[in-house]
Amino acid sequence: MTSERIEVDGENEALSFGYYDDDDDFDDDDFDTFTDGDGDCGCDEGVLGFSDPFSSEVKPRILLMGLRRSGKSSIQKVVFHKMSPNETLFLESTNKICREDVSNSSFVSFQIWDFPGQIDFFDPTFDYEMIFRGTGALIFVIDSQDDYVEALNRLHLTVTRAYKVNPDINFEVFIHKVDGLSDDHKIEKQRDIHKRANDDLADAGLERIHLSFYLTSIYDHSIFEAFSKVVQKLIPQLPTLENLLNIFISNSGIEKAFLFDVVSKIYIATDSSPVDMQTYELCCDMIDVVIDISCIYGLTGDETGTPYDKESMAIIHLNNTTVMYLKEVTKFLALVCFLREESFEKKGIIDYNFHCFKKAIEEVFDVRLKVQRSRKLLSQRRWSRQNVPNGTQVHPH
Repeated sequence: MTSERIEVDGENEALSFGYYDDDDDFDDDDFDTFTDGDGDCGCDEGVLGFSDPFSSEVKPRILLMGLRRSGKSSIQKVVFHKMSPNETLFLESTNKICREDVSNSSFVSFQIWDFPGQIDFFDPTFDYEMIFRGTGALIFVIDSQDDYVEALNRLHLTVTRAYKVNPDINFEVFIHKVDGLSDDHKIEKQRDIHKRANDDLADAGLERIHLSFYLTSIYDHSIFEAFSKVVQKLIPQLPTLENLLNIFISNSGIEKAFLFDVVSKIYIATDSSPVDMQTYELCCDMIDVVIDISCIYGLTGDETGTPYDKESMAIIHLNNTTVMYLKEVTKFLALVCFLREESFEKKGIIDYNFHCFKKAIEEVFDVRLKVQRSRKLLSQRRWSRQNVPNGTQVHPH
């Protein structure tokens, strides 16, 4: 598709977001004590944090595992460091566990642990219980262009060990490097790997373990879509976000809407209609266009940071009577919509509905800020009681 017209605008305002669940126990005194004033909420500003109940430092882990040269490090570099796929050809093989926080400029907040392919789970120096205990998702990468018998054996060993330690882990299998395969060959590979992996689990009496499979490549957007699905499973507010998007599009004449993390191009939520790969690719391209043009023409020489702000928006008219509409939701999030030109004539209604949608998003996550503040206060009080000698209590400031 080609575009006929692009309108791009671009100041700077951020919202502080965290996540909310309704299992938190705190009394009214604790709540009142810590909800006034700015204070430290235990979560990076503007970042979606998934934290341990009483620790603001612990972030969920996403483990990248697989055999050597399966493409683990390349995936991380392309998705989170904007490295060109061709540049990954020069990456050295990982020889130690590499841990990286993904939160400095992104909405989502977690740790990526990249494991060397030669790791030995039976080595007494490898404390797999400690690692798996705090893991939210385990991504096992299988090279589809290689003999994957050994990879399936390692997958089975890894999954069974991890499940015994933490049955709540989401197990994700990336059938990687499929860019050189035909569509029929891709489906055949996925079916074969799916059957073998699940047969191995069934033989071990572990049918209750669920594996999710994705066909991925760093040379197209499939790797971003797969990571989007992985991250969405770690977002407790996902059903609420999806419901808000469904209400928004049904009242605005919009056909499809995505809520994107601008930096990584991971979509953290979409409406309930099916995701079309071409539509997703167009969204990613649109975000690239907005950011690239803003970086080139939107900043003066002495400015730093991202040019993406509360005034950022873009409209692209495609040559098939479809309109793409991008609006800033927060410093890190963008809403990208697809609608017909006749629907876009009611832009005033769409913008009003968007204002309501944005306010609802803010309210959903603002609840979590209050919970996090209360949790931090309780954590400080517990720490004081445990560490002050002779039972003397010291109230934290």
